[in-house]
Amino acid sequence: MNQNNLITVSVVIPSLNRATIVTRAVHSALKQTLKSIEVIVVVDGPDEETVTELKKINDPRLRIKPLPINVGCADSRNAGVDDAQGKWIAFLDDDDEWLPNKLECQLAAAEKSSSLFPVIASRFIEKTPKEDFILPKRLPEPEEDISEFLFVRKSLVERAESIQTSTFFTTKDLLKKVPFTKKLRKHVDWDWLIRASNFNGVKIEVIPEVLAIRFYDDDREAISSIKNWKFSRDWIRSVKDLVTPKAYSGFLLRVANRQASMNREWQAFFPLLFEAVNNGKPRFKDCLSFILVWFIPLELRRQLRYLMTRKASNTV
Repeated sequence: MNQNNLITVSVVIPSLNRATIVTRAVHSALKQTLKSIEVIVVVDGPDEETVTELKKINDPRLRIKPLPINVGCADSRNAGVDDAQGKWIAFLDDDDEWLPNKLECQLAAAEKSSSLFPVIASRFIEKTPKEDFILPKRLPEPEEDISEFLFVRKSLVERAESIQTSTFFTTKDLLKKVPFTKKLRKHVDWDWLIRASNFNGVKIEVIPEVLAIRFYDDDREAISSIKNWKFSRDWIRSVKDLVTPKAYSGFLLRVANRQASMNREWQAFFPLLFEAVNNGKPRFKDCLSFILVWFIPLELRRQLRYLMTRKASNTV
């Protein structure tokens, strides 16, 4: 039998300069109850230390794909998909890990799906310096637009829901038709979810099982935490036709606004508010939250968020 026929799921892990952390992620993938897998670590640029550490893992299902130059997580994921031999693809960030039944559970859900291109995500544990939370707090409603699920908050202090990349599970066929946007350095995951959700035959499902662990630190610097409100504004403009007006204004008033306020860039205040009102569909609570962000200290907002997230997580 051809070796390729034994691979059901290809796991793609992009990484750079995180030799110790990525090995933890790799081990969590190799310990899956579903054994017919391959794990492809895309080393995003010159990084001999990571390659050396990965070579110490004695498992023929592990493949290392070093890239000659740094291309970013979007292009790294695409490179992993190109090399994948499985029908199904699952992504794992190098600083996250999976619970042992993750792939088996998602494969079962995907095979039961009636859609041509199922996208299966799940709940995950977010480990913070203070305590752990189970997210998302709620699952998308049957007819809820994914952009509103991601960007529209239910209350002033709660953050919007999230779908973690390390829970993405879908077909290679879909990822070839809708790849990650090349050279995109921020909002990569949201960008893909929104574009994929608008592709014919796609259904995004978030199953209730908790299947992954995300290690989160408010003070950790990463591409996704770079605070550049103009980049965020330009990105949401680029997908404006793919999101609802309510989601468009929600993103501007929440995500872009938070980045501007953390840097105290007051010049962003009126442009963001004006664009949200004129090109979106903001609610009163969105506008009120927009204003409060500028006047409530960040640490107090974090404390309120933790309290509300704890309350919601305890009811899941």
